[in-house]
Amino acid sequence: MRNALAAVLLLMVGLLGGAAAALAVTPTAVVVEDRAGVLDQNTLLPAVRSTEFYQPTKVAIYTYNGTAADNLNEEVLRFARAEHPEWISPDGQKWADGLFIFALDPVGRHVGTYMGEDRKVSLEQREDIQNASKELFRDAQWTDGTIAGVRRGAELINQPWYRSTAFVASAWLTVTAAVCGAAAWLIVRWRTRVSCRKELARGDASYANVSMDLQVTELNASTIPESSRYGSTVLEKHRTFMNRYNMATELSNQVHALSRRDLSRRPNLKLIRNYADAAAELDVLDDVIADTNALLNRGASWPAAWDHQLAPFRSDLNGLEEMLSQRRAEGSSATAAALRSFRDESRSDLERWSSELADGSITPETALDRLRDARTRLSELLKQHADTVIGAYARNEKEAGLMRKDMESAQAGTKARYGRSYEPSILGTVYPSYYFFSVPNFNSGFSTGVSSVSTARGGGATTGYGSSGGSFSGSGSSSGF
Repeated sequence: MRNALAAVLLLMVGLLGGAAAALAVTPTAVVVEDRAGVLDQNTLLPAVRSTEFYQPTKVAIYTYNGTAADNLNEEVLRFARAEHPEWISPDGQKWADGLFIFALDPVGRHVGTYMGEDRKVSLEQREDIQNASKELFRDAQWTDGTIAGVRRGAELINQPWYRSTAFVASAWLTVTAAVCGAAAWLIVRWRTRVSCRKELARGDASYANVSMDLQVTELNASTIPESSRYGSTVLEKHRTFMNRYNMATELSNQVHALSRRDLSRRPNLKLIRNYADAAAELDVLDDVIADTNALLNRGASWPAAWDHQLAPFRSDLNGLEEMLSQRRAEGSSATAAALRSFRDESRSDLERWSSELADGSITPETALDRLRDARTRLSELLKQHADTVIGAYARNEKEAGLMRKDMESAQAGTKARYGRSYEPSILGTVYPSYYFFSVPNFNSGFSTGVSSVSTARGGGATTGYGSSGGSFSGSGSSSGF
């Protein structure tokens, strides 16, 4: 087996080494028609002229300012017929042999690639060339994006079969299968065992905390005033506490009965995570019960309990500036200014509420009401700012809808990677998880929304040349970015 693998590796080294030698032909000519005026030719021309193709190739680069509704293919053909008839084959039906055209519409946000019959590649490879430029184009780096697209074209046009992605992938898969088949199985079992132990430790830590504080939790619950709106809701959660503790105990017994071999099996990982999630939820709830009792009854530890309630809101306020300074976050907008103003005002409010709570000017319930109202106001301001960033990034209602859906899903925020995410506070227990819109959820929703729109923009290649193209059937396509 060792000799066979060595032979395969030597074959691949020889083939890939030969391919490297083949990649050595710079363009026969470079023509730049920057009608959009977006390219830095001092940077572009040296980079393109030094790009190595497999066969002698003429590179033509064309830019123009169109609209989102334009067919870039049709525009490139119109321009070629009017200004560069030498780009078209003698019969007028194809692109000229030896030609590679890279086209860009920075306003309509389209990119296109076109080739002579002796240089054409598949539709998937044309999309690959276009995709190589899109991230740079999305950031308005028109020159660098064009260079990236031309270089990717050079890698794919007339690519020898032994340099193709399919061949290289197949060869490496063969080697990997021969060497790592058994190893992969062992790695999966090892990683499962590591994850099981990690989740088991998480569950045991939470379960131990809950078990150790069980009597204290019952005592705290017994003195929470039911007349309080917050107290009565927390007590409702407590009424099922023992049933859930008993279920966690049963899960604990099950997972600790698993052998070392059992910890390597994927189905058992789910069981252990269920145990860890159940124990973690109880661990949060007993802390909330203790804080509720201390704060509402103004016990000795009420200042610490109040700080626990402020912590999520303070975290949001502290994270606002970083959120607003991100790219595409519209940090200079009116809604961003409103968020900053609210942050500054809220920091003063928190100090004042804490002082008033300490001297008895306000009750714990009033303090919690004010905190709830402030977090509700922050949620409203974040939603307004979400409308701002969506309006700035989305080009149409379809894209806005995609982003809005992702932002709403982030606000719901009911699931962490494994199990549910619980806020260890009275407000987090009294109100559902989607009630407050947090800064981390805003960041997550916006990032996901941008990704969804970018993916949608990158799809759906256009291959026709429109009504004015007639019978022209040259190899080429365009797509949005």
